[in-house]
Amino acid sequence: MNNNKHKKIIYAALIGNLAITLMKFFAASVSGSSAMLAEAFHSTADSGNQIMMLLGLARSGKAPDERHPFGYSKELYFWAFIVAVSIFFVGAALSIFEGIHKVLHPQPIESFRLTLIVLGLSALFEAYPWFVALREARKKKTGTGLKSYINMAVKSKNPTVMVVLFEDTAALIGLFTAFIGISLAHYLQMPIIDGITSIIIGIILLAVALFLARETKELLIGESASRANRDKMYQAVSGIPEVCKCGSLMTMHLGPDDILVNLEVEFKDNLSTDEVESAIDKIELEIKKAVPAVGKIYIEAESLKKGLADK
Repeated sequence: MNNNKHKKIIYAALIGNLAITLMKFFAASVSGSSAMLAEAFHSTADSGNQIMMLLGLARSGKAPDERHPFGYSKELYFWAFIVAVSIFFVGAALSIFEGIHKVLHPQPIESFRLTLIVLGLSALFEAYPWFVALREARKKKTGTGLKSYINMAVKSKNPTVMVVLFEDTAALIGLFTAFIGISLAHYLQMPIIDGITSIIIGIILLAVALFLARETKELLIGESASRANRDKMYQAVSGIPEVCKCGSLMTMHLGPDDILVNLEVEFKDNLSTDEVESAIDKIELEIKKAVPAVGKIYIEAESLKKGLADK
C-alpha cells in the first residue's frame, strides 16, 4: 500500500478526531462528566497522533544523505513509537487521574441528553476511519477472529494501518464504555460510577498504548524480513547457475518497503572475476524481482575469501 493510501486513512481519522475533540470538551464542560472529559483527552491524543503519523510519513520519504546513508525510512517507526507514548501519557494517564479525582469528589452529571448525543455523534465520526483501516487490515491478515488481527499487527512492518486500527478500536470501545457508565451514573444517581468509568477508559488506553509501544519498538530497533520473503530470496539465489551455496542471510526493515539484505554466497570454483561480478548482478536482480521491497544488498563472496586466504 503506497503513502497516498496511508495518508488517506490518517486524514480521515484526523478530520473525524478534531471534530470529536471539540464536541467532547464542550459536552464535558457543560455536563461535568469525568468519563466525557476522559474521552476528550483520548480524542486530543488521537488528533496529535495522526499529525505525528503524517509527519513520520513525510520525513520517511527523504532521500539518503551523508549523515543518513540508508535514508530516513525509520522516521515512520520513530513517530509511531511516539504515538504509543502519547496515548499512554495524554490519554491513559489523564483519564485515570481524572477518574480517581471524580471517585474521591463525585458530582452529579448535568445535561445528560447532550452528553449522549455527543457520544453518538462521536461514534459516527470514529466509525468511518475505523472501517477504512479495518478494510486495509483484512487484506493483510490471515485466519479469522480477533487473534488474526493481533497476528497481523505483530507481523506487519507498516505501523500506519496498525496504529489507526487499534486507536480507533480503543476509541469505539471507550465510547461504548462511557455511554454505559454515564447512563448508570445518571439513572442510579451514583456519580461515583462516572469516575470509575473514566478509570476503565484509561485502562483500555493503557493496554493499547503498551501493545503499540512493544510492536513499534521492535520495528524501531530493526526487525528482519518475514520468513516468507527470506525463503523467496534463498530460492531466487539458489536458482543462479554460478552459485554453489547460499549461506547466511541477514535482513532488516529500514522501513515498510525498504529492506536491507546481507548475504553470504559461495560461488562455483574457477569463475573469473568478470563472471563473479556478472553473477553478483544476477543475484541482486533476482532478489529484487522476488521481493520488490528490497533496497540495498550486500553480498559476501565466500569463494573469493577462500582464494585470498589460499594466497
